Amino acid sequence: MCAICAKAGRWRRAAAAPHDEGRGPAISRAGAAPPRSAADTPDEALRLLMEGNARYVADEPMERDYSAGRPSRALGQAPFASIIGCSDSRVLAEMVFDRGPGDLFIVRVAGNFVTEKGLGSLEFSAAMLGVKLIMVLGHTQCGAVDATVRSLLTGETYPGHIGHLVDAMAPGIRPVLAEPGEDLNQRAMIANVKYHVDMLRTAQPILAGMVERGELRVVGGVYDLATGRVELVD
Repeated sequence: MCAICAKAGRWRRAAAAPHDEGRGPAISRAGAAPPRSAADTPDEALRLLMEGNARYVADEPMERDYSAGRPSRALGQAPFASIIGCSDSRVLAEMVFDRGPGDLFIVRVAGNFVTEKGLGSLEFSAAMLGVKLIMVLGHTQCGAVDATVRSLLTGETYPGHIGHLVDAMAPGIRPVLAEPGEDLNQRAMIANVKYHVDMLRTAQPILAGMVERGELRVVGGVYDLATGRVELVD
């Protein structure tokens, strides 16, 4: 076992036994048990996401009593999947996949690209919290993608720190500009997703090893604003 995995195991064991100040480990809170992950394997995690999306598309969400799980969630968290998604106000991952609090560990940034801090957050979710799946979730009509395409084609610049979004997305989108075909912005959005999926699959020193050992899977998805459906891309 590598040092990183051993440390993660110790962290998870400690997290499973929360402490009250000055009183030692807390066995339970009002009889609640610590939460357990809904998925034990990457394939199961992906299945749960896609089944949840099917319910969302059909407008048949699961009924939930959000207050009932609060004592358990106060003892820790055990998400089964991480989503790196866009900050777009129309794309809410918990709704899109019909999951409740504690199920998904979510990183959001306009354009759903991987930053150093975002990578650290995803490493935390995988190594420390035990998520089985990471999905890079793009969406149709993405303003950050459209702005990057315009900037690369025309040299248009943007005020403040908005240009940093373009700089981060340009490596994945630039190759698409030389390819023939219609729907350039849609192809650019998919290319951006794929680029960051590949980045995460090979990210050292944590994610690449977990992917290679089959402990973690990284996939790409595209959310259609008009239908609510998520399509996998690879």
